[in-house]
Amino acid sequence: MKMAWFVFNRVRQVIEWLWRISRGFFMCWLTRVFAPIARGVLFAIGRPEEQGSRDEPEGNGENKPQATPPQVRVEDSGGQLEAGSGTSDPDPRSEENEADDEFDSEEYRVETSDEFYCDYDSTWEAEEHQGSTHRRGRRLEAARCQYKFSRFENAARDMQNYRHDYPSQIRLQSWNLNIPSDNDKPNLDFYLGNSPSLPDGVYIHNFHDDWKGNYDTLEHVHTFIQWLFPLQEPGMNYDASTLTKEEITEFLKSNTAKENLLKSYELMLDFYGIELCNKKTGKVRRAPNWRQRFYNLNNKTHNNLRITRILKCLGTLGYPHYQAPLVQFFLEETLINGELPNMKESVLNYFVFAVLDKKQRRNLIKFAYLNYDPKAEFVWCPRKIQDLWSQLSVSKPQK
Repeated sequence: MKMAWFVFNRVRQVIEWLWRISRGFFMCWLTRVFAPIARGVLFAIGRPEEQGSRDEPEGNGENKPQATPPQVRVEDSGGQLEAGSGTSDPDPRSEENEADDEFDSEEYRVETSDEFYCDYDSTWEAEEHQGSTHRRGRRLEAARCQYKFSRFENAARDMQNYRHDYPSQIRLQSWNLNIPSDNDKPNLDFYLGNSPSLPDGVYIHNFHDDWKGNYDTLEHVHTFIQWLFPLQEPGMNYDASTLTKEEITEFLKSNTAKENLLKSYELMLDFYGIELCNKKTGKVRRAPNWRQRFYNLNNKTHNNLRITRILKCLGTLGYPHYQAPLVQFFLEETLINGELPNMKESVLNYFVFAVLDKKQRRNLIKFAYLNYDPKAEFVWCPRKIQDLWSQLSVSKPQK
C-alpha cells in the first residue's frame, strides 16, 4: 500500500507539473489559432470585428475601441492622457500638452481611402471612436511597400489594444489560468520584495544588486523580463502572472514599487548601452560602454520584444513620460546615426506606437518621416500627411 501511495503521489506531481508548464502555451495557441478564424467568420457575415491581443512583436491581436470603464486610462483624441486611479500618473508636462497642437488643424484630417490609412491606428483620428472603413480591395503600388505596410498593420493591432487598456482582455480572463485572483498579487508582492520571481527564485533587490553588469545572464536568461516589467497580457514565462487592475492601482500608490521599477529600468538601459540622464524628464543618452552593447543589441533581435514590453510597462505603471525620450533615442540611433540598422523596423512598427501621448506620438512619426530614406517607402502614416510634411520641410528643415 505504501508503494502504491508513493507511486500515486509521484504521478500526480508529474501531471501537475506538466499542466503548469503547458497551460499557458495551450491557451496562447488556442487564442492564436481560433481568433483569426472567428474574425474571418465575423467579417464574412458583416459583423464588426472583436479581436484579442497578442504578446509581443509579430503579435496580431487588436481591438475595436469600446466603452472604457471608469478610472481606466485611455488614449484621448487631444494628445494627452486621461489618468485614472487604475493606470498611470498624469503627465507632468501638462502645460506643453495644453499648447496649440499643429496636428489638430483641418489639414491633418485623413480619409480612410488614403494610401497608407491603417484601420488599427488611431494616431490621426480626430475622435477616438471614429469608425473605420475597411479598404480590403485597395492595393499599394509597390510590392515592397505592400509588405512593409502589412507588417505595420499587424503590429498596429497589438499596439492599439495596449493603448486602449486591453478592452477585449476581459473576455479572455476567465480562460487564462495565469491571471491571479483578486486576493493574489504576485507582481506587486515581487516588487515590494515580499516574494521572488519564478522559476528563478530571485528577489527584486537581488536583480538590482547582482544582475547589473552581468550581461551574459541578462542576455541568455529569458524568464525574468515578465517579472521586471509586468503587463496585462500573457508572455512566454508560464510561471509569471499577468498584471491585474488591482495590482496596477496599488502599485501606483506605492513609492517602494515605483522606485524599484525605476531601478529595473536603469538595469536594462545599462544592458543596452544607455543611461538615464534625467529622472524627471526621462531623457536618455549613450552610456560609456555603448559600442559593445549596441553590437549585442543590433544582433540579438529578441531584445526588440523586451524593449516593447518595457515601453508598455512604463506607460502602465507610472512612467508614461519616459516613453517618448527612449523612442526618440532609438529613432536617432537608427535613422540618423545608423548604429542599430536591424532595429529600425521594430522601432517604427512597435516602439513609436507604444507611446500613449498622442501628441508625442505624432511628433515622433514626423521626426521619423523627415529622417527616413527612401521616403517613398515610409508606410507609418497616411500619404496625405507625408505630402504635407514634405512641403513644410522644403522651407523649414527638421533639426
